[in-house]
Amino acid sequence: MKRSKCYAIAAASIAIIIGMQSCKPKNAGNAVSSDAAAKTYVTPGKYDEYYNFVSGGFSGQMSVYGLPSGRLLKVVPIFSVNPENGYGYSEETKPMLNTSHGSIPWDDQHHLDLSQTNGEVDGRWIFANANNTPRVARVNLATFHTDEIIELPNSAGNHSSPFITENTEYVIAGTRFSVPPDDKNGDVPINTYKQNFKGTISFISVDKDNGNMDIAFQLQCPGVNFDLSHAGKGKSSGWFFFSCYNTEQANTLLEVNASKRDKDFIMAVNWKKAAELVKAGKGRKQAVKYASNRYDEKTHTATSTIKTEVTVMDVKDFPGLVYFIPCPKSPHGCDVDPSGEYIVGSGKLAALIPVFSFDKLVKAIDEKAFAGDYEGIPVIKYEAALYGEVKKPGLGPLHTEFDDKGNAYTTMFVSSEVVKWNIKDLAVLDRAPTYYSPGHLMIPGGDSKKPSGKYLVAYNKITKDRFLPTGPELAQSAQLFDISGDKMQLLLDYPTIGEPHYAQGIAASLIREKSIKFFKIENNNHPYVSKGEGATKVVREGNKVHVYMTAIRSHLTPDNIEGIKMGDEVYFHVTNIEQDWDVPHGFAVKGAANAELLIMPGETSSLKWVPDRIGIFPFYCTDFCSALHQEMSGYVRVSPAGSSVPLSFSTGTNLPKNEDGAPNK
Repeated sequence: MKRSKCYAIAAASIAIIIGMQSCKPKNAGNAVSSDAAAKTYVTPGKYDEYYNFVSGGFSGQMSVYGLPSGRLLKVVPIFSVNPENGYGYSEETKPMLNTSHGSIPWDDQHHLDLSQTNGEVDGRWIFANANNTPRVARVNLATFHTDEIIELPNSAGNHSSPFITENTEYVIAGTRFSVPPDDKNGDVPINTYKQNFKGTISFISVDKDNGNMDIAFQLQCPGVNFDLSHAGKGKSSGWFFFSCYNTEQANTLLEVNASKRDKDFIMAVNWKKAAELVKAGKGRKQAVKYASNRYDEKTHTATSTIKTEVTVMDVKDFPGLVYFIPCPKSPHGCDVDPSGEYIVGSGKLAALIPVFSFDKLVKAIDEKAFAGDYEGIPVIKYEAALYGEVKKPGLGPLHTEFDDKGNAYTTMFVSSEVVKWNIKDLAVLDRAPTYYSPGHLMIPGGDSKKPSGKYLVAYNKITKDRFLPTGPELAQSAQLFDISGDKMQLLLDYPTIGEPHYAQGIAASLIREKSIKFFKIENNNHPYVSKGEGATKVVREGNKVHVYMTAIRSHLTPDNIEGIKMGDEVYFHVTNIEQDWDVPHGFAVKGAANAELLIMPGETSSLKWVPDRIGIFPFYCTDFCSALHQEMSGYVRVSPAGSSVPLSFSTGTNLPKNEDGAPNK
C-alpha cells in the first residue's frame, strides 16, 4: 500500500507539472513592448556587446551567440565529431576524443564556466563538462579551439562540473551517479548501493600560464548524487559548495525513492585545507586509467596520454574538511552571491528558496552546532546556517544568478517564470513569464564578483508555439530580458542548438581584440608542414603515402597525383599558406569514409584516405574562397596493387596531350 501511495503521489505531481507546462499565459502574445526591437538591433557592420557561450547538451558542442542580437556566431565542437571542420576526423584532432574506453565521438555537454582572475571573468578560457563519459575540456578563447580534454576516473555522470575557483586554480567536478571506485570490484549487486557505491569530487589543477590541466586530487564522499556547485568568493574564498540529492541512496525509481526526505544537503568543502593536506602527503595513491588529451597550437596536433594514478582522500578520515547543510528539497542549483556571504540552494520540489550565510556557517562549525552526522560527515543544524528563506517565490526553483545591484534572479521550472528578489531582505521584487519551463539562466558575469546588470537570458526546455513547426521536435528557446530597470522586460526569442543547459556571458571587449586572425606560417611546427609550394612533395613509406600539399587562392599543390595503389593508406597533409583573416580552405576527396578538412590560414591538417577501388578520384576545396573556387581541384589516380605506375605529382605541368602525343601548351 505504501508503494502504491508513492506511485500515486508521483503520478499526480507529474500530471500537475505537465498541465502547467501546457498552459499558455494569457499575455503571451503581447509580453514584448514596442521598443524591444530597437534594444536588440545591432546595426549592420557593428558588433554585439557580449559573447554568450551556451552548452549544447546532447549535441556535445558549444554554441556562441552575440548579445543583444541573438545571432549565432559559431558552433565549437568539443566532445562530438564535427563534419563541418573535420574535428574528430582529421588525424590531428582524433586524439582529442580518446578515453580509457577508446574513442568516444559524442557526449552530453551540460555546463560551461569562464576562467576568472580575482573572481572576475577574464576571457582566457572556457571550461566544458562531458556528462556521459566523464570528461572536462578547456577551450582557448583566442582561437575558439578545444585545446584540452581530460577524463575523470572514479566518476560517472560528470554533471556537477566544471566549476572553477576564483583565480582558476582548480576546475571542480562532482560525479552525478555514485558508483564503486575504479580500483574496487564493480561486479556487485546494484542493490548493495549503500555498501559499495561512492561519490567522487575531482580537483583539476590549471596552469596559470598555459592552462594545462591535471587531476591534482580527488575526494571520496558518501554515495549521493552531486548536482551543481559553485566556489566561494571574497569572504568564502577557499570553500566550495555542492548541491546533493538522493541522500536516501536509492538505486531504482529515483523519482519516488530519492524524493522522500524533506531535506537533502548542500555540501561545503574547505578546498584550501584539502590542497594543503595533499601537499603534506596525505591521501592514498590509487591505480586508475584515464586519458589526458592536449592540442598543441604550434604543431596543430593533439596527443593523447593514458595516465594511471590519482591521489584520493576519503573525507570521513579528515575532520574539518567537509560539512553537510540540510537543504529542502532535492536541491539542484547551488549559487554564491558576488560578496561570497550568501549561498543559495534551489530545491526542485521546494516551495521556498533557502539562503545560507557563510558567517553563520563558520560560527556553527566553531560552536559544533551539529544535528548529527551522515556517514561520518557532520551535519550542521539547518537554522544554524540559515540566513533566511524566500517565501512563495514560485514553483520548481532551479538556478539563481545575480546582478550588480544586490538582486538575485531564479528560474521557476514548473510555474514557467523568472523571479527577481533582493538578497538582503529576501523580498520578491518582480516576476516575468517565460515560454516555457526554464532551466538555467545567464547574466554576464552573474556567478562572479562583478556581474553585469543589463541582460538576462532564460533557457527554456519547452518551445511549443514560439517558432514555426518543425515536426515533433522543436529547437529549444532562449529568451533575452532587459534587467537594467526595476522590472524585467522581455526583448527577444531565439532558437538554440542542442539542449542548452548552463551558459556564460562576457563583455565582447575582453575577447575581441585578443582573437587570433591567422596562424603565422613561420611558427607552424607541424611535422608534415609545407611552408611554400616549393616544399610540397609525395613520399611513399611502404603502403603509406604522405602527400605534403599547400592550399592558396585558387589552387592546390600538387593537383595531379599518380602511382597510388590499392592497399595504400594515403595521408593528405594540407597546409593553408594564406596569411589573411577569414580565408580558410577546405579539402575533400571522393570516397573518403570520414569527412572533409577545414584548414585555417597558416594551419596544417591531415586527412586519411584509403581508396577502395581503381580509378580517378577528384579532390577539391570545400570552402568557397574566391571567384575561382570551383577551379580549386585536382585528381588522384589509383592503380591495381603491384602496378608499375611510378609515384609522381605535379601542378601545372601534366597537361593533356595533342593527337600527335605532344603536350598541349
